[in-house]
Amino acid sequence: VQLQASGGGLVQAGGSLRLSCAVSGRTFKPDSMGWFRQAPGKEREFVAAISWRGVTPYYADSTKGRFTISRDNAKNTVYLQMTSLKPEDTAVYYCAAKFRGSVFRTDEYDFWGQGTQVTVSS
Repeated sequence: VQLQASGGGLVQAGGSLRLSCAVSGRTFKPDSMGWFRQAPGKEREFVAAISWRGVTPYYADSTKGRFTISRDNAKNTVYLQMTSLKPEDTAVYYCAAKFRGSVFRTDEYDFWGQGTQVTVSS
């Protein structure tokens, strides 16, 4: 199983970006898919997650109302639409998949993508 994140880039504060996470490999039915981010010198932190079978989204307080997570099961792809971006959103963004456990914990995720850099200039 491979997760391929894409869509990162440089954007001005207030701008938008959409990240994609394409899943390939064997038949893949995780419990949930999540997005995390890691800024230089900081720990990896939860951004958003969505259940694979349902439509329940989860968001970090810092991204609620600005970011939207969605998924297309037919395409095995998860998206993260980011709006009203702030300089503090600058980080490497990772997508991940899990089969059990809490959506908020990095150590509950079984598969990780390689990360895509998001830089927000002020």
